Order: sequence, then structure tokens, then C-alpha cells
Amino acid sequence: MIRNTSFTAIAFIASLFIAAAQDAPKLPNPLETPSPKGARAYIMGLKDGKTVKGPVTIRFGLKGMGVCPAGTYLPNTGHHHLLVDMDVSELDPKMPIPTIEGKCLHYGKGQTQVTLDLPKGKHTLQLAFANFAHILHKPAVTSKKITITVE
Repeated sequence: MIRNTSFTAIAFIASLFIAAAQDAPKLPNPLETPSPKGARAYIMGLKDGKTVKGPVTIRFGLKGMGVCPAGTYLPNTGHHHLLVDMDVSELDPKMPIPTIEGKCLHYGKGQTQVTLDLPKGKHTLQLAFANFAHILHKPAVTSKKITITVE
């Protein structure tokens, strides 16, 4: 009898917590950071549709925000990620950007350019600018996706 009463009491208390949680306001994700209006990332020096010789130097541009290393929290800052042959829509905007060898490259030391030995052929390039925790800002700060051909 005591066990049954204890179980009933625990179940009742748990149902109160569940009901309270459902009625509670949704708190923002503490790892999400806002981006200022008009902020944008862009690729400098490479034009969409261009044919280039390898290795390819890709320079990262940014407007309306600042660059700092991953793990450093300062308002309106972050670091670059280069997406090669993938699209920013493949990323979960609420999770840290994953490292995918050869496809999703992190520049968490605050780098603003890279030289890559891309294989010959067509490739797409897109920048995704993320916060201290590798999570896209809200709204996301990304570059236009460009296509280049490496000879």
C-alpha cells in the first residue's frame, strides 16, 4: 500500500512539472546570437562561373560584423566556415557547424583566407559565418554560393 501511494505521489508531482513546462515561455537558446541588420559574408576575388588554375586562394569578406577566434564571445563577431560542394541549407541552424573533411572547413582562429588544392573540375563555394560556438547567427550570415571550375 505504501509503495502504491508513493508511486501515485511521484506520478502526480511529475505531471505538475510537465504541465508547468508546457505552459512556460520558451527561452532562447543561449548559444544563438543575433546578427546585425545588413551583415553579410562574401567571397573576394573569385567570380561566379570563373575558370581558375589550382591551387585556389579564397579570401573571405565580411560586412557589418567582426572576426574573432572561436570560443571568444564578443557581440557581433564570429569566424568563417567554407562550404565546398555543399549548401548552407544542409546545416542545422541550431547546432554547431560540423567538420566534414574537404566539404565543411572551419577557420576558428579568425583566418580570412585559405589556399586550397581543389581537384580539377567544377566546385561550389559558400561562406557561413558562425558565432563563438560554431552556430550560425540569427539570421544567418552567409555568402552567395559561387561555382568555379579548376583546370
